[in-house]
Amino acid sequence: QVQLVESGGGSVQAGGSLRLSCAASAFTYSTWCMGWFRQAPGKEREGVAVINRDRSTTYADSVKGRFTISQDNAKKTLYLQMNSLKPEDTAMYYCAGSGSLCYDIVERDFGYWGQGTQVTVSS
Repeated sequence: QVQLVESGGGSVQAGGSLRLSCAASAFTYSTWCMGWFRQAPGKEREGVAVINRDRSTTYADSVKGRFTISQDNAKKTLYLQMNSLKPEDTAMYYCAGSGSLCYDIVERDFGYWGQGTQVTVSS
């Protein structure tokens, strides 16, 4: 069964850091691309960052220089290190997997989704 389980969310003050984790089953970790998306209240879900099997990455402009996506193949885990957090980063963060390479952050390319973990940044 395909499973993606996020963890690491929480509440932090602006300027702080959090690291999100996404534990993937062996099946989903054979996907070609993994990514993080987020959805703030009243807004559409948006892409944050993606990483391909060759470890190439793409970031949304809003998080470049602050967030880092990485993966640990041995642990079958995807990470999102978030630094210099801002109140506008407040959202539910979702881990996702795609069966194809990612050349950009395109939500419709992702067929596997986790349940999400909440990140709240206060000013």
